[in-house]
Amino acid sequence: MSTPNRHPQPADAHDHGLQADLDTLRTQIDRRQALRWLGMGSVAATPLLVPGSAAAATSTWWTNFLATLKKKSSTTTGSTGSTGSTGTTSGACSVVPEETQGPYPGDGSNTANGSVANALALSGIVRSDIRSSIAGATGVAAGVPLKLIIKLVNVNSSCAALDGYAIYLWHCDAVGRYSMYSAGATAENYLRGVQPTDSSGQATFQTIFPGCYSGRMPHMHFEVYRSSTTATSFSNKLKTSQLAFPNEVSTAVYADSRYTGSAANFAKVSFATDGIFSDGYSLEMTSLTGDATNGYSATITVGISV
Repeated sequence: MSTPNRHPQPADAHDHGLQADLDTLRTQIDRRQALRWLGMGSVAATPLLVPGSAAAATSTWWTNFLATLKKKSSTTTGSTGSTGSTGTTSGACSVVPEETQGPYPGDGSNTANGSVANALALSGIVRSDIRSSIAGATGVAAGVPLKLIIKLVNVNSSCAALDGYAIYLWHCDAVGRYSMYSAGATAENYLRGVQPTDSSGQATFQTIFPGCYSGRMPHMHFEVYRSSTTATSFSNKLKTSQLAFPNEVSTAVYADSRYTGSAANFAKVSFATDGIFSDGYSLEMTSLTGDATNGYSATITVGISV
């Protein structure tokens, strides 16, 4: 299994404008203030824990700081939204941050159980309801129902809707397992699916609220492709990012007995300590309505540059 890239890439050596600013910052800010900006309480960022793997070694404080500023600088300026846990989505015309795909993408970029893991090659992967396994697998992911609508827009065209693109969505089940990879779910491929965007730029998925495993806030992964026909391999993807969820919704969901261990894991992590969201998540925060008994509906607008 490949090791995920847990942090944004370092600043480009040719980005002279940013580098000059960083050199100035290095001499003007003290370490305590910088840590306060980043939401960290120690010199190194908290190690990211993922199912079935050991904690990754952390980078130096300054490397993490540079990487965070680089990630922030790569986001197109636009209206800003809440960075708290209210579920308020950010303003239009902002590029969603590039995030790690993690170790369980199932897009052909790594292996699981000795063979290439590519759910995108499965018959039936283009589907809206991703709760059941397909292609001969029979498992069904149980959990609180979640209808997710992702609206894809082009920041280079006044946030015009992107029709005919495709979104590949995947996430863990109620107990924190990823199908195809995690023990107890290696024979399954549920909670993975591709949906094309319609004339309004929307792709709709019927799924469950994700569980919370050690070291990560509740989240989902997604990749953007030019079309459903090109959504067959990671080599064709245009964007990779993640979705976040409001704290109050996670708390309500994890009272459900199907989410074994999620409440305890969730109590030990926060957006400030999460290895992905600690440097900002307003452009990745979903807006939810509903309840833990009847299920939720989530919406988010995702901007890309095409």
